[in-house]
Amino acid sequence: MTTRTSLRARRTLHVTGAAVAALLMLSACSSSDGTSSGAGPSASGPAKLSGTVTVFAAASLQESFTALGEQFEKAHPGAEVEFNFGGSDALAASITSGAPADVFAAASTRTMTIVTDAKDNASAPVTFARNQLEIATLPGNPDQVASLEDLTKPGLKVVLCDKTVPCGAAAQKALDASGLKVTPVSYEQDVKSALTKVELKEADAAVVYKTDVRAAGDKVEGVDFPESADAVNDYPIALLKDSRNAEAAKAFVALVRSAEGQKVLTEAGFLKP
Repeated sequence: MTTRTSLRARRTLHVTGAAVAALLMLSACSSSDGTSSGAGPSASGPAKLSGTVTVFAAASLQESFTALGEQFEKAHPGAEVEFNFGGSDALAASITSGAPADVFAAASTRTMTIVTDAKDNASAPVTFARNQLEIATLPGNPDQVASLEDLTKPGLKVVLCDKTVPCGAAAQKALDASGLKVTPVSYEQDVKSALTKVELKEADAAVVYKTDVRAAGDKVEGVDFPESADAVNDYPIALLKDSRNAEAAKAFVALVRSAEGQKVLTEAGFLKP
């Protein structure tokens, strides 16, 4: 299941943005300094970005990309960012079926390949972050889950992401490496759905990403497990070649990869690429 979100429909977040300030200063200098030695028309400054940028992004990126979208709109008042968050595989299928999008950010290189291999649909992807798994339990960890093996306890209601989506594939890799078998009460189509089962107390535990546990706050408790180090997912981002707003899309990708973008992602719990 995917979630479409337009940033204009929400209150602006008060996020500090050194990169945004730098962009605004650069724009002001470009428009006022007619003595620039650059080859372009410095007196008029760079072309103003406008229109909508449609970003298809893995569900685990929802909080950090929403914050970056707010920053992008502050830096470019004429532009709007619209997000479609969901399971990476479902998003990839939508893109290859012709859904209009400008940028794709996936939770695994395998999922990105689905798009890049389909009639050369995207520019060369670049890894911008990495993510590691963690066990989410009920607050206070009443079932005393301390390891991946504990998820095999009889009567424990465990939720996993479907094996076809990145979080599920990573969880299965960790389980296989440990020789463990978990029979979940359900397989979910994206990591947020898996986490929600625990938040609603419909499950006792779920294998999700560290970033999702952090975003949930006190609604869940996180449990690290060493096997997760062998199942870390790379997150690639790419500009789609049939983008209807290529210049603005390039600028958004640049923000994600910038020092400010990396700061937002690191604070959300993502690992550096």
